[in-house]
Amino acid sequence: MSDSKNDKNQMTNDNKQTKKINRSPDVEDKQSNKNQFKQNRTERFIQRCRDASVVRKIVFVFIVLMTVIMIYVGKSLYDFVKDGLSPVDPNNHDLIGVEIPLGSSSTTIANILEEEGIVNNGLMYRLYIKVNNYADFQAGEYDLSPSMTLEEISETLQTGSVARESLFTITIPEGRTIVEIAELFEKNINIDPDEFLELMKDEEYIRELIGLYPNLLSEEILQEDIRYPLEGYLFAATYPIYDENPEIDTLVKAMLDKTNDVLEDYYSRIDELDDFSIHDVMTFASLVEREARDEEERKLISGVFYNRLEEGMRLETDPTVLYALGEHKSRVLFSDLEIESPYNTYYIYGLPIGPISNFGVSSLNAVFEPAETNYLFFVAEPNGEIHYAETFEEHRELANRYLDRDVQ
Repeated sequence: MSDSKNDKNQMTNDNKQTKKINRSPDVEDKQSNKNQFKQNRTERFIQRCRDASVVRKIVFVFIVLMTVIMIYVGKSLYDFVKDGLSPVDPNNHDLIGVEIPLGSSSTTIANILEEEGIVNNGLMYRLYIKVNNYADFQAGEYDLSPSMTLEEISETLQTGSVARESLFTITIPEGRTIVEIAELFEKNINIDPDEFLELMKDEEYIRELIGLYPNLLSEEILQEDIRYPLEGYLFAATYPIYDENPEIDTLVKAMLDKTNDVLEDYYSRIDELDDFSIHDVMTFASLVEREARDEEERKLISGVFYNRLEEGMRLETDPTVLYALGEHKSRVLFSDLEIESPYNTYYIYGLPIGPISNFGVSSLNAVFEPAETNYLFFVAEPNGEIHYAETFEEHRELANRYLDRDVQ
């Protein structure tokens, strides 16, 4: 019995030892995995720290680089502006004869002053006179010096303290056609009207002007049915004349300079328009000019024109009929409305093929700032009074009453 019991105890001990031996590899594996995990986590942490350090270095270098660039650009810009706004040579008081041609634009004047060494930078001078609201510079011959400030130069050009006074001036009013301008030239400055009108139809000359004024003039003005390519482009203003017998080319370029100068404030706005080119805007402004008498009327009529265009209606404005006829009449007849012409807005849809006269700034503004209105019609009495209507029935009544037309 004792031996049997000892054997049993021995077997129990052997089994425990066997289980202990069998469990040892599992425990070692778990411990090994745990150690490996800790090692991997440590390595990943170290790697992340290294990556973060690299990122920080890159960001730091980038910030330093951008700071240096900004300082350099800022310093360069400051020097550019300072140089542009400073006299060319404060110690040089020598007078230089500078000629500002008739009707020169601000761009032309700035370029002349830079070329003559009166200002350091033409662009900066243009910005200076724009910010300080200098305008209406006088043409003529000036004695200027490199020591003059931009303010002194601008005041001199604006007050017209010229070395040579103009012999006379000619005023071109708003709403005038090429033919009417020719008559004014003949009457005031002894220009042959036939010679002027012939030049206004000279395609070679017009193409030369398109090259000189690419922002203002385009191939649109050379369309076959356009009567005079520069119709509407010779700006209404007063022009000083310095020669006893001025050249037609000099006058035309002076007027185009003035138009280009006025349009400079509108070119960017015109570029944003989807439906209108510069030629279209000039045409639209001429219609407004010929129909209205004051700023309020111009904005209202512009609003009516826009409404009619949006509705797909003809503009049906009488001044286009008169231009198509080529004559002035105190009263437009029903038979006149039937003339087949690309200028006649009773005959064609949309804008006419080109402007029917020149115009003032107020009419140009009305094209961009029309009145918000529901009017689709208006009737202008012979005395200039304008009556508006939203419906054709109202319009018919107004037309029959004020124009003595039997509108059905």
